[in-house]
Amino acid sequence: MKKISISQSNYIPWLGYFDLINRVDEFILYDDVQYTRRDWRNRNKIKTPKGLKWLTIPVDVKGKYFQKINETKISDKGWAVKHWQQIKQNYAKAKNFKKYKDIFEELYLSCKEEYLSEINHKFIIAINQILGIKTKIRFSGEFEIYGDRTEKLINICKQCSATVYISGPAAKTYFDEELAKKENIQVKWMNYDNYKEYGQLYPPFEHGVTILDLIFNTDATKFMKSFT
Repeated sequence: MKKISISQSNYIPWLGYFDLINRVDEFILYDDVQYTRRDWRNRNKIKTPKGLKWLTIPVDVKGKYFQKINETKISDKGWAVKHWQQIKQNYAKAKNFKKYKDIFEELYLSCKEEYLSEINHKFIIAINQILGIKTKIRFSGEFEIYGDRTEKLINICKQCSATVYISGPAAKTYFDEELAKKENIQVKWMNYDNYKEYGQLYPPFEHGVTILDLIFNTDATKFMKSFT
């Protein structure tokens, strides 16, 4: 039984994204689809004493309404230094910050990639290593993709020789499970409910933040469903 998941890349995603990665054998970054503005592709939230704060990678979108995620370029090369300064400022007092400081400082200060997909991939790989996730990460560009929304996903599954497709619940609105059944592919849906709260620096508690918040504050895998 081979399990895969297919999802657009996000910037320093929340813990549920990594739980999904950890439940499959291969995780496909579906980045040759249209870039969506004001989404999770190029931004995420951190906690600060003044509340939630967006960390946003500046990208070139002017007049490029139909560009793909993997065609999206960075528009300000100084973004990485600024993000690291914000992270350091707001997490320096966190329990595990010193333990992981050098890893993330190197990641940010050496980040010279021109394309958003490359940056997201770089951070996802590094965070997987910290968490001990060994799932193979691939890009959708490695596959022949054709058909409607469901058919494209099913065709990737077939090319991976997958028998189980695990997806986030948002895809229920369009995914044709009957088509997957005809191809002998079992569909399972992630459940992101009932995550345990953990100790955050600044109350009130908030789940919808980057996984860096979890990594810096506590033993991350104890609060992830795929490790229990």
